[in-house]
Amino acid sequence: MRRVRPISHDDRLSVVDHLDELRSRLIMCVVAFVVAMSLTAWQNHRVLDIMNAPLPDNVDHPITLGPAEAFYTTITNSAYVALLIALPVILYQLYAFLLPAFSPQERRVALPLLLMVPLLFIAGVVFCYFLILTPAMKFLLNFNADQFNTQVRARDYYGFITMLMLAMGLAFQVPVGVLAACKLRITTPEKLRRGRRYAIVVTVVLAALLPTIDPLSLILESVPMYLLYEVSILMASAWGRPIGDVADQPAPEGTG
Repeated sequence: MRRVRPISHDDRLSVVDHLDELRSRLIMCVVAFVVAMSLTAWQNHRVLDIMNAPLPDNVDHPITLGPAEAFYTTITNSAYVALLIALPVILYQLYAFLLPAFSPQERRVALPLLLMVPLLFIAGVVFCYFLILTPAMKFLLNFNADQFNTQVRARDYYGFITMLMLAMGLAFQVPVGVLAACKLRITTPEKLRRGRRYAIVVTVVLAALLPTIDPLSLILESVPMYLLYEVSILMASAWGRPIGDVADQPAPEGTG
């Protein structure tokens, strides 16, 4: 595999060179995932213990209903965690491939936004795991418990919590979307402040669209999403100046 060298904005590459660079970076991503997958597959019992932790005390372990379900479920969960571990390497390769397309001025805008994406995604996943899943599972699995013989199927349970963590990771991208909209002159911090009432409604609707539907989880999901909206307004006021404004400003007196 050819060593990937840093590429500047002024470099002119052929289509073959771009494809060769893309192939090399994809191979690096696959290698990072395979290494992480080897680790999570080796520690698959620890991975399952982490995934089972949000279950209430009255539920022992998820059940399987097929001869191969335990195997496929273990491999799937190991792959999910491996992808999360390999995410920094994968995103770095993505950024390194895309950033040369930006001019130096555009790069100063794009780089912080791109770096915020994985950090906010991981923050959303961690928030969901530690603060939402346990009360959500306790409420849902104990609802009318005296009327049902509640058992949790492994495939349904792991799919449910994985989808919820993914949704919360995406919901935590609100600051990135707001900053990008301000940079592109789609909106302004002043408009965002005037739209707080609508933001509350949209936040509750988005939280209601997430997999959990119990009132407690709805509140736990809505509050941080709205707080992120308020944080986004502060960030947009400080760093949300549209692209080009900085360059168009006259230089301060006494410089040059």
